[in-house]
Amino acid sequence: MQNPRLDFVTCASPAGLHRMAYWEWGDADNDKVLLCVHGLTRTGRDFDTLARRLSGEYRVVCPDVVGRGASDWLLNPAFYTVPQYVGDMVTLIARLRPATLHWIGTSMGGLIGMILAGSAALSARARAVGQAGGGPLEGAGLRLDKIVLNDVGPRLAPDALARIGQYVGQGQEFGSFDDAVAYLRQVSAAFGHHTDEQWRELAAHVFLRRGDRWVKHYDLGLAAPFAVQDEASLAAGEQLLWHSYEAIDCPILVLRGQHSDLLRQDTAREMARRNPRARVVEVPDVGHAPTLMDDSQIQPVAAFLRGVD
Repeated sequence: MQNPRLDFVTCASPAGLHRMAYWEWGDADNDKVLLCVHGLTRTGRDFDTLARRLSGEYRVVCPDVVGRGASDWLLNPAFYTVPQYVGDMVTLIARLRPATLHWIGTSMGGLIGMILAGSAALSARARAVGQAGGGPLEGAGLRLDKIVLNDVGPRLAPDALARIGQYVGQGQEFGSFDDAVAYLRQVSAAFGHHTDEQWRELAAHVFLRRGDRWVKHYDLGLAAPFAVQDEASLAAGEQLLWHSYEAIDCPILVLRGQHSDLLRQDTAREMARRNPRARVVEVPDVGHAPTLMDDSQIQPVAAFLRGVD
């Protein structure tokens, strides 16, 4: 079975330097890059199934966002925020030097991509306006060629955020890997039907054996930013996300789990209305969020990336 290569890139936060791990599939010289970014408490290994399918066509790169998996933990957990993650991804992209760049972002990974893609588009427009003649400035800056937002949008349902915030900082330990898998099946029931082997795969990279115990493979400090959220900060964040989302100037595929409590149906419809480049596909019998492990979920993503209707 094909396995990924593990590498690291050094990034900076206001508290110092940290290494971000990334898992790379396919030809290292392929300049067609597919960057896959995971959800809040997950890792880049979530995309193993999809990466194996697409690595013959793309250089598939799946980072462990800082504080998760094989990446370092931040010295100050207050910086576990989307702006920090965006900065880290810019550093990674500079290392990869893609000719074309596609993005798949699940939940938090979609938020990072939304800000990155929107900011890149706005920056490109500003550079174009600043030129004599106002034409596009070819070859300057960063752009995404296509983006997949997996069960996330600019408006996040408050009850879903509260649900997520309740378990992020909980440091459960388990006496066996089977117990850890059972816990994951319970808290991630919204992922929908998976085989026993798939549940074990989903658990394998988010639990770490420490002595005779199995513990969560992420910094429990990820919960720190949740503690300072209030209605005003959430409203300001939503306004910023809509601004970035509307600025995205590449094709957008919005995947929505049919029973998602984070990306509501009315928000998905609004996303289609507010950016004409967006197309919404609903994934049946799944909540938050589709894991992209089943062929029925991979197929629309692969077709979108290849430009096939």
